[in-house]
Amino acid sequence: MARVVTADGTRISYDTFGHRAGEPLLLVMGLGIDRWGWIRQRGALGSRYLCVSPDNRGVGLSDKPVGPYELETMADDMIAVLDAEGIDSAHLVGGSMGGAISQIIAVKYPERVRSLVLACTACRVTPWRRKLLQDWIDLLDQKGSYQFARENIRWVLGARHVKRLLPLAPFMLPLAVRAPARGIRAQMQAILGVSPLVQENLESIAAPTLAITGSQDILTPVADAEELVERIPDAELRIVPGAAHGFMVVNAATFNHQVLAFHDRIRARSQLGASSGAVDDAVIGNE
Repeated sequence: MARVVTADGTRISYDTFGHRAGEPLLLVMGLGIDRWGWIRQRGALGSRYLCVSPDNRGVGLSDKPVGPYELETMADDMIAVLDAEGIDSAHLVGGSMGGAISQIIAVKYPERVRSLVLACTACRVTPWRRKLLQDWIDLLDQKGSYQFARENIRWVLGARHVKRLLPLAPFMLPLAVRAPARGIRAQMQAILGVSPLVQENLESIAAPTLAITGSQDILTPVADAEELVERIPDAELRIVPGAAHGFMVVNAATFNHQVLAFHDRIRARSQLGASSGAVDDAVIGNE
């Protein structure tokens, strides 16, 4: 593990793994989860890339200052990690809240982004999602992290998987959510307080972009991914049938394959010297 101290004195911990001679790839995790949320990506992505996997502020081994946080500050944390590793630019893979952070990086620091994978994410907080997040904050304050995680897992797994996996919740939840309540709360406040920076500047993102989501994602439905693809000039859409919000874990083989195939297309296009343009949307098969 390595650490970097950000401009406001917060220590951000991160791990590096994978192909030491590979292109750099930054993995940005979502709400309440530390870098081990990418555990099922380590082998597949690490076989090709030099992967950098930070703990967002508020979780893991990173500092957990009193909130609320701001997503723009959390994006700056990621830039500080790249700077600490001497990485001028990297491929970005962001999931959920990490996808929102990755969008901010692409808007504020376009020269740092080689490509962008936006998984199960959105560019704005809709009214219903705002109410849900506030309800989660209330639940967190009243019942603590465990009960919050038990409620949250229904949204992450979706109806197709929740009945099968919920009996394992007493064993899964302590591993899934290890952050203190104050860290999770501060991250949710960051989402609720997101500025219009990204929403107003999506058209400025020049990096090749893949928006990928599950057809059964009820937290960030397919329409959110469609909006990203409509507004980011060089973007394509992939939909994983039957998958829910946590498909990077539950449908890991499909997710990993699609990320690597996307990068292959970018590389082939670059080698051919073809002009950039959006690829047709597609629905892909299950694992």
